[in-house]
Amino acid sequence: MDTREDDEQARADEATEATEATEATEPTEGEQRAVAALDASGLRYRLTRHGRVGSLAEAARARGIPPESIVKTLVVRRGEDDYVFVLVPGGRTISWPKLRELLDVNRISMPDAAVARDVTGYERGTITPFGSLHAWPVVADARVPGKAVSIGAGAHGVAATLDGSALTRVLGATVADVTEAEAP
Repeated sequence: MDTREDDEQARADEATEATEATEATEPTEGEQRAVAALDASGLRYRLTRHGRVGSLAEAARARGIPPESIVKTLVVRRGEDDYVFVLVPGGRTISWPKLRELLDVNRISMPDAAVARDVTGYERGTITPFGSLHAWPVVADARVPGKAVSIGAGAHGVAATLDGSALTRVLGATVADVTEAEAP
């Protein structure tokens, strides 16, 4: 290959890398819905795009907050076509007895991934109450208000950091102790 061909190949490689970088940073449909809903809510937030992460600690580092300030949004089925969002701080898991008591039901469950997507419009790992296809009720663990938290924003590796008290207020969340520490 001569120098001209090397230069052409280098330019082609750079163009491919630029296209891939643009595609990777363009908001997904889910992120667009979530951000539009966040904007409409009037909440002040900071959007972070860090790409996929492999652990709670990695997500916390990427977002610049402590792990317990990462808030997962889980979808729980409490009846036929009846779901609720549960906001769970990092390092914690749903306490099923506490949540059943709060919801005054005998049985609740986590829907499979396909059902969760059907009822929210988001795939697992990207679920947020903001921009969901249905405005399901929200239960926030008692540890969410009173500090800055980071909640998913509709795409893998995209999150909104905001005030937890404002978050629960805007979502009309029922705030209660519904979690327990994750097993080590």
